[in-house]
Amino acid sequence: MSKKHIISLAGDLASGKGETSKILTEKLGYGIYRNGQYFRELAKNMNMSVTEFNMYVEKHPEIDRQIENSAAEYAKTHDNFIIDARLGWYAVPESFKVYLKVDIDVAAKRAFYDKDRKDTESFASIEEQKQDMIKRYNLENERYYNLYHVRKEDLSNYDLVVDTTNISPTEVAEKIIEEYNKWLNEK
Repeated sequence: MSKKHIISLAGDLASGKGETSKILTEKLGYGIYRNGQYFRELAKNMNMSVTEFNMYVEKHPEIDRQIENSAAEYAKTHDNFIIDARLGWYAVPESFKVYLKVDIDVAAKRAFYDKDRKDTESFASIEEQKQDMIKRYNLENERYYNLYHVRKEDLSNYDLVVDTTNISPTEVAEKIIEEYNKWLNEK
């Protein structure tokens, strides 16, 4: 399989994918393809939280397939971009596949204070946010396995795994770029 100048960025909820992908696009001069943003917009348009929409999509797998197939289709005619998507590594296997991990307590705190999430995630406490994130994580894992027979949390699917719990998005991006350049130069 030939390598493409594409980095697929997957990871735990609130692991920093969005911020890291912004930094990567700036540093590399790459474009970006975001499945998660599209997913959130669909949820918002249907007046659902992202968790409610996850449950809805479980009963409407054609929506999930459409979202995931769009990344693969985009990659057929584009290069030099970042895929910010849970299954980007699966949709575009010739990409440099990165998974961002984060401690669930840190993730819940990040998500709770993220003002950009408030229109699709609104909770009274960090603990409520955490419980919802655990539920969403499990819903996604079950849905992806049922639809695609893959486990996104299986770290053997990735070329690089980075724990973002105690490092900044800039440090994460720098590590990704370093390893990505090595990967591009490998035969």
